[in-house]
Amino acid sequence: MAKKQKPDFSSPVLADALEKQDMAAVAFALRHHPVVVPLASAVDRDKPTTTPDVWMYRQPETARLALLLFSDARNKPEALPPFVGLYDGEWLAAFLRTYGDDIESVFFDIAGPNAMQATPAELQRVLALDAGAEDGQPAAGA
Repeated sequence: MAKKQKPDFSSPVLADALEKQDMAAVAFALRHHPVVVPLASAVDRDKPTTTPDVWMYRQPETARLALLLFSDARNKPEALPPFVGLYDGEWLAAFLRTYGDDIESVFFDIAGPNAMQATPAELQRVLALDAGAEDGQPAAGA
């Protein structure tokens, strides 16, 4: 019986973009490669339509939320829940459309090695750049 291979919870393209501290490269990585997202609980693989419960940090002073994203599951601090998912830019854009008003900041690899920060609005803007490109229409705001 073949040993089941563990999924690789990493995005080397995003890691390279964060190392360069280049928002254009981060945008490219998010649009074309997965990002590691911390989850509050394990995803039920038998129910693929189940929406994951994304773990976010709530700032005690303001009660505002911070979304933490990672280029590699190994960069996630041990203090966070142990569960992660690998999601694409389309998912992230939809998540930010739904919850972006409640999120103050998005942090990439917050504990290093190459941390970066963006606002939900910035990420929505860069993720939307591809929205109309595939059907020949310019994206909104472009």
